[in-house]
Amino acid sequence: MYTYDEYDQRLVDERVAQFRDQTRRYLAGELSEDEFKPLRLQNGLYIQRYAPMLRVAVPYGLLNSRQVRKIAHVARTWDKGYAHVSTRQNFQYNWPELKNVPDILAELAGVQMHAIQTSGNCIRNITTDAFAGIAPDEVVDPRPLAEILRQWSTFHPEFALLPRKFKFAVNGCRSDRAVVQLHDIGLEFYRDAAGALLIKVWVGGGMGRTPILGEVIEEALPWQHVITYCSAILRVYNRWGRRDNLFKARIKILVKALGIEEFRRQVEAEWAHLKDGPHTVTQAEFDRVSGHFTKPAYEDLPAADAAFEAHLAADRGFANWVRRNVHAHRQPGYRAVTLSLKVTGVAPGDITDAQLDTVADLADRYSFGELRTTHEQNLVLSDVKLGELFALWQEARAAGLATPNIGLITDIICCPGGSFCDLANAKSIPIAESIQRQFDDLDYQHDIGEIEINISGCMNSCGHHHVGHIGILGVDKNDSEWYQVSLGGKQGNDASLGEVIGPSFAADEVAGVIQRLIDVYLDHREPEEPFIDTVRRIGAAPFKERVYADRQPLRKKVEA
Repeated sequence: MYTYDEYDQRLVDERVAQFRDQTRRYLAGELSEDEFKPLRLQNGLYIQRYAPMLRVAVPYGLLNSRQVRKIAHVARTWDKGYAHVSTRQNFQYNWPELKNVPDILAELAGVQMHAIQTSGNCIRNITTDAFAGIAPDEVVDPRPLAEILRQWSTFHPEFALLPRKFKFAVNGCRSDRAVVQLHDIGLEFYRDAAGALLIKVWVGGGMGRTPILGEVIEEALPWQHVITYCSAILRVYNRWGRRDNLFKARIKILVKALGIEEFRRQVEAEWAHLKDGPHTVTQAEFDRVSGHFTKPAYEDLPAADAAFEAHLAADRGFANWVRRNVHAHRQPGYRAVTLSLKVTGVAPGDITDAQLDTVADLADRYSFGELRTTHEQNLVLSDVKLGELFALWQEARAAGLATPNIGLITDIICCPGGSFCDLANAKSIPIAESIQRQFDDLDYQHDIGEIEINISGCMNSCGHHHVGHIGILGVDKNDSEWYQVSLGGKQGNDASLGEVIGPSFAADEVAGVIQRLIDVYLDHREPEEPFIDTVRRIGAAPFKERVYADRQPLRKKVEA
């Protein structure tokens, strides 16, 4: 867990004081709406459909138990008793009153949290693999370099008013669990044959209205140049990115317009002025930042535990939970555990204040007081002893946090959609619930196997529908809510973008459409073949044929 130094704390405290005065002046009529808007946006405050929405930063998804208790306290005191985990690993509050936001930010600052640059046309929260530092396939822990990037980008005057929002993802594992190819800049850390730490730099990825997989602009960047090279990329974007058209303002549009070779040439020319300059990261600076990360006091444990094995053999529910929610750990005798926030009837990613307090207690008892958020909108206890998994499961289950569905069909990624967001064309949460109810039988879910369903309420793609094995997008059609369905998206090393299968569906048809897609998969899959592999092998045609064979019975089946 990263711990603030005096400069970190001072910056956050001063920003709270600034925003308190800005809010006072706005409420007193001394600042206009246009003057206040950029100020509130760079402090994480949106005006949504029914109330302001406050987005709280969770840099690279890392939290401690004190912070989780504070999130619970804020939810209880100034919101409606819950918070929401977003797909950028942040927390969001949907119902704060504007007059209370400075008090909320002051409370968060007391536990080294803030909402700085969680919105606005600036560098947003940097995301990474939720298993960073503990994954067996990790080459290097990316969090110290992610923290260096966070410090560099926070309040950076040159990049405070970019043409559009800008998103980084970093990954230090052989498997890409940070979706680096779908970010404005994706940084993939690796070591060469001699053991030197290098970075493969992806640029121009993104979802939204124009989904594009990023391209490699640099194959082997020495890690010391991460800030100077990223600065060069941002300078080229800041100079040439479209400011006259909101829908063409992202860096992905510029990269496509120039072509990767010309974009690379301009970046190299800009980098020539920056390379080996004062922003080159030294080993001393890397060590300084690394020293601010607390390290778990791991015990020397055996790789196996007899009591764990006995519980595994005796309790089917526990065994199912271990199979889906418990993950390998690089430290012998430990495991990582995902706490599912995907319970049928609850919006994906929502967690109550009471559950947050329980999670903090679980983190203290079982995980050195630390946990992580995931871009799949769940929580992870990172360092649990093998012999304590059964006790943890019992407590998590009592709190409604142990649904054994991680990676299964009800583990849906879903934006808030039209239930809250002014930008949305359609509601997302009721669609997620209808699918969860259609497939609520856990045995059936386990039989279907791993599948990812992602839902967005508009083209901004906050629900990452483009990379869902099945993606669902809300669209406006004659002032009513309809939903496009896409197939074949995937995150990871072999990332791909889904393709729309055909005309959109009414809300009451969607769960039945998903059922038909699953039926085709079950009819055609080979032994142990995951859904996405079947789609890639047989193509979309059999799925389309089944779905559109008879639209009228489709709706009736769902209504029944």
